[in-house]
Amino acid sequence: RRSGQYTMNHDHSKKIPDGASFDRSGSQDSLDELSMDDYWKELENIHETRGNNHEERVALVVKEPDEGELEEEWLKEAGLSNLFGESSGDSLESMVFLSTLTRTQKAAVEKRVETVTQTMRKKNKPHQIPDVRDIFRLQNDSKGKVCDGSEPSAVRTSENKNEIHDGTKGPKFNLGTDEQKSLLEDMPSSDTDINLEISFAEQAANLKDTSVGKMYKGGGGDTLLPNFRLPKDKTGTTKIGDLAPQDMKKVYSLALIELTALYDILGTEFKQQKAVKIKTKDSGLFGVPLSLLLEQDQKRVPGTKTPLIFQKLIAQIEETTLETEGLLRIPGVATRVKGLCQELEAKFYEGTFNWENVKQHDAASLLKLFIRELPQPLLTVEYLKAFQDVQNLPTRKQQLQALNLLVILLPEANRDTLKVLLEFLQRVIDHRDKNKMTLKNVAMVMAPNLFTFHGFGSKTIEQSEFVMAAGTANVMRFMIQYQKLLWTIPKFIVNQVRKQNTESQKKEKKDKAMKKLLKKMAYDREKHEKQEKTPNDTDVPQGVIRVQAPHLSKVSMAIQLTEELKASDIVARFLSQKSGNIQTLKKEEVFLYEIGGNIGERCLDDDTYMKDLYQLNPNAEWVIKAKQS
Repeated sequence: RRSGQYTMNHDHSKKIPDGASFDRSGSQDSLDELSMDDYWKELENIHETRGNNHEERVALVVKEPDEGELEEEWLKEAGLSNLFGESSGDSLESMVFLSTLTRTQKAAVEKRVETVTQTMRKKNKPHQIPDVRDIFRLQNDSKGKVCDGSEPSAVRTSENKNEIHDGTKGPKFNLGTDEQKSLLEDMPSSDTDINLEISFAEQAANLKDTSVGKMYKGGGGDTLLPNFRLPKDKTGTTKIGDLAPQDMKKVYSLALIELTALYDILGTEFKQQKAVKIKTKDSGLFGVPLSLLLEQDQKRVPGTKTPLIFQKLIAQIEETTLETEGLLRIPGVATRVKGLCQELEAKFYEGTFNWENVKQHDAASLLKLFIRELPQPLLTVEYLKAFQDVQNLPTRKQQLQALNLLVILLPEANRDTLKVLLEFLQRVIDHRDKNKMTLKNVAMVMAPNLFTFHGFGSKTIEQSEFVMAAGTANVMRFMIQYQKLLWTIPKFIVNQVRKQNTESQKKEKKDKAMKKLLKKMAYDREKHEKQEKTPNDTDVPQGVIRVQAPHLSKVSMAIQLTEELKASDIVARFLSQKSGNIQTLKKEEVFLYEIGGNIGERCLDDDTYMKDLYQLNPNAEWVIKAKQS
């Protein structure tokens, strides 16, 4: 018996409708019926397991929000809730934040503020809401002049759109609206280069302006996905996990605004779904919320980032061999899987479960069951629809850019689990000569497990099921193929964070009360001397940085900057010393960090050119330490 728990409204669990024709318009590639077979078979297996599986669960209801509610929620998520409501007076921080936004990001914020304002007026709510133009006009009072507030920001231009000048010397951050570069962007000639220096939405806006109606689709048939690559960035590539939590919070807000701006420009509706809370299991393995599962696992294995059962199932599948034909596609025996599931619930944590009895196909079925049984989908209720909608974006590059931002927006536990899953799927595909599981096959089999979710009734998916199926399989394919690119934080976002930190520090300096100043003067002087070393300081000559490793060695090193000096050279030089705890360390455990100045903390990739980075952040301290895994 089916419980109506899937997006699929018609019963494909028995057979594919005769003579069903596939509408290819909704997906980038034409997926023929043969290749879709795996998708429908997987769906059939899911329904069969569901039929034999434990008691029916309550479907998670997705609440249809009232007008304005979505936008209000969006502003909260973007960290801008103090632009309206009771706390609207305390919006200094928001002003700094808004001053670093690009033109398209501003337009996205304005659009939502406008809706909230109108809704509140309609409801006669006594909230103090600033006029949307005032929000951006207020910034003129500060030296960071960005826009003049006299016309909607969507059409606003200024002499130096790519830089926000603040009247002070120091590094200038390109915030992503440099037209010359953008116009070259996304044209077929450089179609495989992903430009991370310029806002994705700005690139899309410029592309729209320059090639009306000629959006480049990126051909190449179904089997060939473009070989996208990230051009080398001399100041180092920033990966998720390289930044300190306070900066990651800013990255999250910016990614949300940027994704919304991108969807706005491309005419795709971006709506976060909202889940109504339902009663879920508060212990066990299957059907337990991810965060709760991790909490209970971290008590057993401190620092673990993905559920232990999830790790063990993957290890179990790999232990046999990844060369088994039809791996992930051929299901385990449903009754046996059900029995194993119950036995695992009882014995897994006690360590008495006998893994030798678990056949490989059963382990694969249990892994997929684990993903499907999560009370909220791995891609989250909020963003599942946005992940699905990636298929509607015009170019493959834009689809990749949207997926990049969506991965940044996932909660940490979901993101870490997704990463481990995608890495495992890639290892399966690496053995495709033997196991016959190509990228397309694996995507077909996994898409129903990640995208068909018991909370979404058919009304959230208006397209036909076939298009929906082909589309989600394509998004799945993209996530597997480009997973290495998806965990990168775009440089334009990191630059916006640097800009915000610089502006906040300036404001803080100005606004500190005299009393506090006197109290902290002695301490500040000490800290000031330590942090704000200008290149002409007597103890460090120009072009020299001091590198410390407080946890590893008492010795600090003065290092002369040269054009070619990279982070890896500094780490190597440090490891060649014989003092302190250095001997016990392996090269891959130790990293150079950029700390303070205009960033909280950033772990540097090996290929970071130090002179370029020093020019971007001259007030940073440089510290070598082991990375927290």
